[in-house]
Amino acid sequence: MKRLLILQNKPTVRPLAGWVLAAALVGGLMPTASAQTTRPRTTGKIEEAEIEIVKERVNQLPEATRNFSKIKLPAPPPAERKVAYTFPDFRLPADRLNPSVKVLTIRSEELTPLTGNFIKAGLGNYGTFYGRGYFHSTRNTDHAYGLDIKHVNSLTGPVDGKNSGVSESSAHLMGELYRGTAAFGATIDVGRERYNFYGYEKAANQPETTPKPDAADIKQVFNRFGVKAYAHNRDPEQVLTYDAGIGYRYWGDSFNAQEHNVMVNAKGGYALGETSRVTVTADASFISEKDLAPGNPVQPDPLPLVTRNRTFVQATPAYEFINKRLAFTLGATLGYSSDTTTNVSKGVIYPAVRVGYTIAPEKFMLYAGLGGALQRVTRYDLSTENPWLNRGLNVADTHRGPTIYAGFTSTPVRGLELNARATYARDRNLYFYLNNAIDPTKFDLVYDQNATGVLNIHGELLYNVAEKFRLGTRLDYNKYALKNLPQPFHRPEFQGSVFGTYNVFDKLMVSVEGYFYAASYGISYRPGSTFGDVRTPDFYRATDPIIDLNLRADYRITPKISIFVMGNNLANRQYQRFYGYPVKGVNVLGGATYTF
Repeated sequence: MKRLLILQNKPTVRPLAGWVLAAALVGGLMPTASAQTTRPRTTGKIEEAEIEIVKERVNQLPEATRNFSKIKLPAPPPAERKVAYTFPDFRLPADRLNPSVKVLTIRSEELTPLTGNFIKAGLGNYGTFYGRGYFHSTRNTDHAYGLDIKHVNSLTGPVDGKNSGVSESSAHLMGELYRGTAAFGATIDVGRERYNFYGYEKAANQPETTPKPDAADIKQVFNRFGVKAYAHNRDPEQVLTYDAGIGYRYWGDSFNAQEHNVMVNAKGGYALGETSRVTVTADASFISEKDLAPGNPVQPDPLPLVTRNRTFVQATPAYEFINKRLAFTLGATLGYSSDTTTNVSKGVIYPAVRVGYTIAPEKFMLYAGLGGALQRVTRYDLSTENPWLNRGLNVADTHRGPTIYAGFTSTPVRGLELNARATYARDRNLYFYLNNAIDPTKFDLVYDQNATGVLNIHGELLYNVAEKFRLGTRLDYNKYALKNLPQPFHRPEFQGSVFGTYNVFDKLMVSVEGYFYAASYGISYRPGSTFGDVRTPDFYRATDPIIDLNLRADYRITPKISIFVMGNNLANRQYQRFYGYPVKGVNVLGGATYTF
């Protein structure tokens, strides 16, 4: 007998329903049996069946995993790294036009993106090679590190081929750790620069048969090294904010002159409330330098070097108050410099007062102030401005003050920024560059023995349209009131620059940059009969005004590969930023960039 077993789920089937279901099944089987008897078959037979209904069994299914996201969307593809466009990152130090007075600067034209890695290389006329490697971690909240290496050289230049060649190599290594609102970091900088003293007098003052000097005999090499460690609080809303660092810089040249500089800087602030705080800014620099004694004549034979220590300490405690309209700072700057170039006190005290008033929020603000400070002057920095420095320099810190200034900042419409400022200061130990009377190819530092009045009028304009079009200009007018010096040697009265970028479409970026500097003064000497003679000044020579136009275009072929072309000094004017040293004419450079 066959048994038909029906399992029922106990919680869902009632007993009466079970009997009804059994009756239906029996009724369904009976007609089937009758039909089978009317059709005789040779095989098979209907067997008796017994139906047993078991009500105690319970169906148990395995627990299914619940999936709340039944439909899976494909992950978005990783974002392609775009080539970073900056302009111009190719400019030899000898051709740089560095404003001698920088009072106010506008915000950075373009944030340098941490895109990872790229390699860039290019070739140009004058035997120019340009190479750069940028290897950096992507942005994250835990750490950052990177290495930036660069090499630029021109085998020939504007005077006697290789005699005016130039090269520059540098490497910058950095690393930072972020812990909460604090950041800890360190940097290492290494550099080497090669120049030649090619500002010698030409055939106008020398016989045609005078041989030109050998490049090895007129070379100048600067070696640089710097290391710094720092820590700062990244959250300006904290009650206590701090920024402190300690570093060391080394500088040396071909004349065996050296400079060792240990630097310490610190800035702290403590909030007294929502609108007020006290701040302290402090800087210190301890220099040990080795060079010829200042004032010694330049001789072909080696002269003994002397060591001099230079101490610089300065601090500015202040009280700050800021509300929606009014902001003012009240403090004082106390400084000490051991330099004794002119008859000036080693210790100084200057006021540190500034008042700002917002007429229209985020639209227009006026400010004015009274201040002054010591400005540290080092061979490290001077040689980046003028690489043709003489031996036996008398380097001294500048005493700038007292100083009075007033100006405004304005954003009248979206994308337009205007800044203007007027400053008048009484400077002591303000340096000027003057050709040496024995070797005019080298420059000495000269000072006015009295205070120099300096009037500076500064203006800036920046127009930016959705990061697609950018146009800006910077203008500086400087008037120097001298007592003893006849001219402000190699400090032009007017300096102006214009820059702009235009993103034609996503793959093409066009940039332009132009400079205009007024004439500055050097000195011309009558030729000496023999080497080492002190030459007689002929007359003060004004250099030609500087007009410099540069263009650049970058074209991105793929997200990883782009090509670029640059044209520097397209006006083809061999101007002289420093008397006797014409710069290269039209300089064209082309190359490619690979990002990975």
